[in-house]
Amino acid sequence: MTTADGPHRAHAWTAAVRQRLSLGRLLPLGGPADGAWIAERAAVAVLRRAVYDPAAGPVLGELRIAVADPDSAPAAQVPPPPSALPPGPLRIEATMTATADRPLPAAAEALRAALLSAAARRLGLVVAEVDVRVTGLLDGAPERVEPEPVEVRPAAAEDAVGRAAASVTGVAALTGVLGPAVRTGEDHVRIELATRGGHRALDVARAVREAVAGVPEGREPVAVLVTAVSGESPAG
Repeated sequence: MTTADGPHRAHAWTAAVRQRLSLGRLLPLGGPADGAWIAERAAVAVLRRAVYDPAAGPVLGELRIAVADPDSAPAAQVPPPPSALPPGPLRIEATMTATADRPLPAAAEALRAALLSAAARRLGLVVAEVDVRVTGLLDGAPERVEPEPVEVRPAAAEDAVGRAAASVTGVAALTGVLGPAVRTGEDHVRIELATRGGHRALDVARAVREAVAGVPEGREPVAVLVTAVSGESPAG
């Protein structure tokens, strides 16, 4: 038997699945004891804006991030979100379009260094390798389109745990992409949120874990999932 709202429920379910898949991989922030992850889409957005130069330099193309050696990655000391990658060193793979006014090795190395620096300073990703591949060469100045800011859909902080997390400096909003913004299990609690641009994601996650651990209704250990960084560009 079908109901009148059956198509609406199906549409909502499909939209939810697409939204979850759009996050990409769930990448570890910091090390095994940090209990923090960030959506690949959010991480790529930060890196893309960090290396964007409207005047000169190579144009970043595709950008993917994964664990460099999954077989040797240590186990997380905090229960991870579903399908999250283990907290091992990461590998960044990027493509770029270069201009003829600069030697290709120098252009690729400059982009590699910028990505490595941004990953550590802006996010807190532990990156072991950055692989840059040149896929095009332009005679003149390339057309540059400034990345658009990410839209963050906030979720309500409905309990003491959520309010404690939302009050931490650097938290833009709680989010609910993978389910409730605050998911409390028998032995741990997971907080899903967006951070503010200009605040290192790992530092914010650590502060949230500390704040939530001090709430009587909280559970230890605490896991944090960053699904977006406000003020940064979407992945492309």
